[in-house]
Amino acid sequence: MLKESVHHSSDAKWAYASNGDTYHVRLRTKRDDVEEAYVLAGDKYDWEGSAHEICMEKIAADPLFDYWEAVVQPEHHRFSYGFRIRSGEETLWLTEDGLNEEQPHPPGGYFEVPFIHEVDLFQAPEWAKQAVFYQIMPDRFANGNPDNDPEHSLPWGEQPTYESHFGGDLQGILDRLDHLTDLGITALYLTPIFTAPSNHKYDTVDYKQIDPQLGDVQLLKRLVRACHERKIYVVLDAVFNHTSEQFPPFQDVLKNGADSTYKDWFHLHGFPVEVQNGMPNYATFGFFGNMPKLNTGNPEVKQYLLDIAEYWIKEADIDGWRLDVADEIDHAFWRDFRNTVKAAKPDAFIIGEAWGNALRFLQGDEFDSVMNYPVTNHVLDFFSSSESDGAYFAECVSRLLMRYPQPANEVMFNLLSSHDIPRAINRMGGDKRRLKQAVVFMMTFIGIPCIYYGDEIGMDGDGDPDNRKCMIWEPERQDGELHDFYKLIIGIRNRFSALRDGRFRFLHADNERSTLVYERLGHSQHITVWLNNTEETVTLSHRMKAGGWRDAFTDEEVASENDQLQTELEPLGFRILWRDI
Repeated sequence: MLKESVHHSSDAKWAYASNGDTYHVRLRTKRDDVEEAYVLAGDKYDWEGSAHEICMEKIAADPLFDYWEAVVQPEHHRFSYGFRIRSGEETLWLTEDGLNEEQPHPPGGYFEVPFIHEVDLFQAPEWAKQAVFYQIMPDRFANGNPDNDPEHSLPWGEQPTYESHFGGDLQGILDRLDHLTDLGITALYLTPIFTAPSNHKYDTVDYKQIDPQLGDVQLLKRLVRACHERKIYVVLDAVFNHTSEQFPPFQDVLKNGADSTYKDWFHLHGFPVEVQNGMPNYATFGFFGNMPKLNTGNPEVKQYLLDIAEYWIKEADIDGWRLDVADEIDHAFWRDFRNTVKAAKPDAFIIGEAWGNALRFLQGDEFDSVMNYPVTNHVLDFFSSSESDGAYFAECVSRLLMRYPQPANEVMFNLLSSHDIPRAINRMGGDKRRLKQAVVFMMTFIGIPCIYYGDEIGMDGDGDPDNRKCMIWEPERQDGELHDFYKLIIGIRNRFSALRDGRFRFLHADNERSTLVYERLGHSQHITVWLNNTEETVTLSHRMKAGGWRDAFTDEEVASENDQLQTELEPLGFRILWRDI
């Protein structure tokens, strides 16, 4: 047994409470090195009367490691624990004091959970776990009121540039809510709608005013009310990392320099505040001089932004915030932000933009979720080619799942396209069959799926600004078959609870063929998903409890025998099977 690979830590993703009564404990070992792993758990105040062993289950594997997990349900909300690990004739014990060949005398030196406090749990809104999101850039979705179009707006549907405006607005979204309802959407994410000079509005000038090009406060209220009547939640985009250079406090700094009342609102490196040879002498988003970075550590700035976060929840009854460039803002700010938002609306949903490992933001005191771009990249890479290695894909996704506790994985914000990356159909080389495969995975994977406007009717687009084309509304130009497919697969997700809150695990992943089988295991349903990412017909089988399996699309019973479930898949085909448990 390779001792150096054995790892456990009594924090964050390795040991966590999923609710007030249930605790999950994880262990890492070298890949294919350990045959059995057990948790020995008991109450330190009554070790002899309470200690018992719990068999750990191998829940994931990556190229280097196996990951094991056990569920502990302590009677008194506290427990001590250690691990017994066996490989052949060798047995090791792991406690907080390290690895031992003899069982350490319990409970001293064992890992401890002193008490499970409900206030410390990671808790995301229940509605978000059930949601299917739809992302809209208001300027590009629908023009409901031509009277508020910006000057020099281009005709709807022309090729976009970085600077172009098209006149899309909140009225356009309100007019097209039937499209979302018909599709099965239950949550809406709007990119910024506050006053800003750009078409994308990520350069805010006035956080308390809806950009007149998009509408006004009353129109936003009408939109939110209409969405709520349709059981659609509404999340707005907050840009608190930076502002526009037209933001009045920054203009005051430009005018008054070191004498400005607002000089501490920004990260300034000298006076006069200026851009020389393309480089600003103040912190910005990237190196964009027109987007100065706010100093969120400044008490005045913090209070100003917290007031904004609270204001729109109370004023317009929005259901949460998506936070732009969230990983570049200090943790102290986000902790206060969460307290403010949850006080205003306890079930408000908070989504951070973070492109890498965001565990430090997902401890239960900052974000509810983050945009899951690491999974996005692996999904797009895998389904774009039949040469993809199924086993490698499963290992990569499993490794990412082990970054976070299960409750966080359940609300990760999963997407295939967005305003920041090329559309999925482009990543698939224009092959609609491959796009469908990726959509099936996203809709049946653990976490919350989000559709970027237009993907469902076949819109294409490379990087910015090509990925921000105007929505196509003419039926003859839409891919109706693809739309019906999206509607069907969203319906499957909304129908089966296990696809929204069940455990995820790969059951089969072929390193020679691009094929996958995985499961979602809930309290009352067991779902298996079978994917053939090759251009050939394949027959996949997996040892599974026989009987009761049905096709999710037809509800026809699937034959199985000798505890072996088998299905034939056409080229780039898939199948979703389910049974009650």
